[in-house]
Amino acid sequence: MSNLVKRLGFQGVDAHDNPQAVCAWCWLDWLLFALTPLAIPAFYIELVTASPGGLAVGRGLYVSRFLGFVVSLGWIVRLSRSPKKFLLRNRFDLFVLFGAASIAWGATPWSSLEWVLRMAFMCLVAIRILSSLRSVLASTRLLVLFITGIAVLALGGAGFYRLEPRVHTYAEGVWFAFESSATVGYGDIAPTTPASRVFARFVVLLGYGMFSLVFASIAATFIGQEERLLRREMYRDIKRLHEQIAALHQNLQGLRESVERASRAASENGCGTGE
Repeated sequence: MSNLVKRLGFQGVDAHDNPQAVCAWCWLDWLLFALTPLAIPAFYIELVTASPGGLAVGRGLYVSRFLGFVVSLGWIVRLSRSPKKFLLRNRFDLFVLFGAASIAWGATPWSSLEWVLRMAFMCLVAIRILSSLRSVLASTRLLVLFITGIAVLALGGAGFYRLEPRVHTYAEGVWFAFESSATVGYGDIAPTTPASRVFARFVVLLGYGMFSLVFASIAATFIGQEERLLRREMYRDIKRLHEQIAALHQNLQGLRESVERASRAASENGCGTGE
């Protein structure tokens, strides 16, 4: 996992860099995480809204995200002792940055090439969000995973309720989000519009990932309990072994002293007999 993170360019600030840059990155990384999801509503606003006001809102979100990334990364570049090394370590953020700038001024309807480029950009956004959450979504933080999974279903239900004409209530939207996340596919509801189909892809990826993490976390909890019991048994065995070794050392020391006393007594008796 760490090698993949390095290859993609999610390495942050080097620990041996300027301490001010290291400290600033600790919270700027979360600021970038907060700015990254702005591309999602911007994408759908431009997709489903044809009015000039809606397009202006979507482009404003893209521009806000772009400026936030520029200011954040520029600040770290100013503080860092090796700006080029920092940018190389975080080259993925540069791709996301220029991607937001390039698609902010597109016009609907999108061409096939623009659809491909925008979908690729949204995949980059999803990867950036998951990279920021990799420390939070640890296998031991079951409560956080449950809350995140519920949030994914809730937002997925709202998205399907807004984007899919066949979903008439929010409850149906949540049910469709659950079906998509669990990859059940009962066939009662299916996305019919381009917007809902694109949205369904993200719900499947995020929802299935969250389900996998939750069940993996539950399994890790039980396995962790067994590992703790095994560690305690190993600790008791090691402690008992140390006590036995200490007792053996004392016995050997006593035996050595007995042999030395016997040797001295024998030598003294030998000297007395000689005289």
